[in-house]
Amino acid sequence: MRVITGTARGRRLITVEGADLVRPTTDRVKEAIFSAIQFEIEGRTVLDLFAGSGQLGIEALSRGAAECYFADSAAQSISVVKKNVEHTGFSDRSHIVNMPFSAFLKSAKVKFDIALLDPPYERKLIQKALPLLIEKMNDGGVILCEHEKECVLPKNEGDWELVKLLRHGGTSVSIYREQTVEE
Repeated sequence: MRVITGTARGRRLITVEGADLVRPTTDRVKEAIFSAIQFEIEGRTVLDLFAGSGQLGIEALSRGAAECYFADSAAQSISVVKKNVEHTGFSDRSHIVNMPFSAFLKSAKVKFDIALLDPPYERKLIQKALPLLIEKMNDGGVILCEHEKECVLPKNEGDWELVKLLRHGGTSVSIYREQTVEE
């Protein structure tokens, strides 16, 4: 697992060892995610929810995000995120939080421009996180959810709409944007 492009391009990242629930995003899927938002990253506040190794948030930082919040409930994952953030030189732009997603989203005082969700598959965690997350998103933001292709996410969540579905083998990425009201 490595950083694909940007200031930390080529840096190798470590993963959580022996954890059945951590499934690193493949380079192909990661490239598709960041191609979809490539012109929206610079200077933005990013959330890497269900951070695992932190590779999605680190990729965003490498591509010019102003800051990234990494949240995960597993202490082992948080330890790996800290090591990867230090290794890539992004400690000064990173906020690493060890708490369950719901507690983090309910207590967070910050709003996000980009949210990257890659929870353990088959747990319906995205469906539980979306209603809480949309309250923490800035206008014009984007939510990207990586999930198994069999998972069907809602077409709408509040004022947010599923605008694109990317498919790569057994993995899908659902992209949500806030619906704009035309006058």
